[in-house]
Amino acid sequence: MSNPPVRIVPELCRGCTLCVKACPFGAIRMSEGKAVIDYDRCTFCGACVPVCKRFGAIVGDSESAVSHPAVPCGNVCVFCEREGPDGPLLHVAAELLGRARLLAATLGVGVDAILLGNKLETCAREAIAAGADRVLLAEDPVFESFEDQVWAAALRAIIEAYSPEILLGGATAVGRALLPRVAVEIHTGLTADCTELSIDPESGLLLQTRPAFGGNILATITCEHRRPQMATVRPGVLPRLPADQERQGEIVRCRVPTSLPGPILEWLDFLPRAQQDADVREADIVVTAGYGVGGPDGVALVAELARALGGVVGASRAVVDAGWLPYVHQVGQTGSTVQPKLYVACGVSGAIQHIVGMQSSERIIAINRDPEAPIFGTADYAVVGDLFEVIPAVLSHLSAAPAAR
Repeated sequence: MSNPPVRIVPELCRGCTLCVKACPFGAIRMSEGKAVIDYDRCTFCGACVPVCKRFGAIVGDSESAVSHPAVPCGNVCVFCEREGPDGPLLHVAAELLGRARLLAATLGVGVDAILLGNKLETCAREAIAAGADRVLLAEDPVFESFEDQVWAAALRAIIEAYSPEILLGGATAVGRALLPRVAVEIHTGLTADCTELSIDPESGLLLQTRPAFGGNILATITCEHRRPQMATVRPGVLPRLPADQERQGEIVRCRVPTSLPGPILEWLDFLPRAQQDADVREADIVVTAGYGVGGPDGVALVAELARALGGVVGASRAVVDAGWLPYVHQVGQTGSTVQPKLYVACGVSGAIQHIVGMQSSERIIAINRDPEAPIFGTADYAVVGDLFEVIPAVLSHLSAAPAAR
């Protein structure tokens, strides 16, 4: 390339390596103490120019190349988790793949899914059905149990090999441990606990929206100069596209790095979640106990209704704070965000912190004796009455006519 828009003046380069760290595409390397640009990878985004202001060794001739973000050259990538070592994909993976399709269509790129583990063929097919064009598999027994240092090394190798424009993951226990570590290692930014993702039509940047200041405002964050743009998303906040079992996609088996760090934890066992502790984020029916249930006896009544409906028990923050149910059941801003087909709120007043965690449910039924309860403003069906009278009546009806369910 005779006159590239971004170039290095070797005589001025001092070998500080700041440009190597600043390049979001890994297009700059050091050779004999001087920075060298790999123009097969360079997108002329200009991210390296301002970090070399002191020495002026990097020159940008094209104002458009330096002043604006790079045109996306990589795919939208989703790190997909599964339920345990041998389980199916988590629902949040399908949610993210569905949103990735919309983002990728706007950018004119494809959708990749990353899977780490062992015996992943079935999960790979699930990912394709959920929206992936290509599945990048790293299969090895070392990935059967999660250890963030080991997984981070493998994930970093995949990112460096495929240079995604965007990398998404679930804000789960694994996602929150793994993706921030990877972001630090590859020198990019990460927005955690997002509730919305979209593409800015002018810049092509990923708009990452998340609650801030205790949920009182929504902040939209962008990552202009580093790649990939990374975000974790709360499970249950994005809609899932219907699985298309006829979709075709490519499965690529990635080479597992030979220099993986050794494990420092001893894996004992994986215990599947008990039915009574089923994840509220994954449930189709959630029956939630609010502070209006009055105590453990009221919680037990709500749990009975949940069992009768084939659902799981949720809780408001007040119920968890009172010790009537453990935190795993909490729905709301400081708990889990859910979007079941049916959400039944029993004795829930409807504080905004709770509403934001369940307002995307397909059908919402609220039972409360206060006709002015805020929850009724969100509910599709409002039942004004004493839950200790309403729920037994519903249970009696369900037991008398089970076929009606």
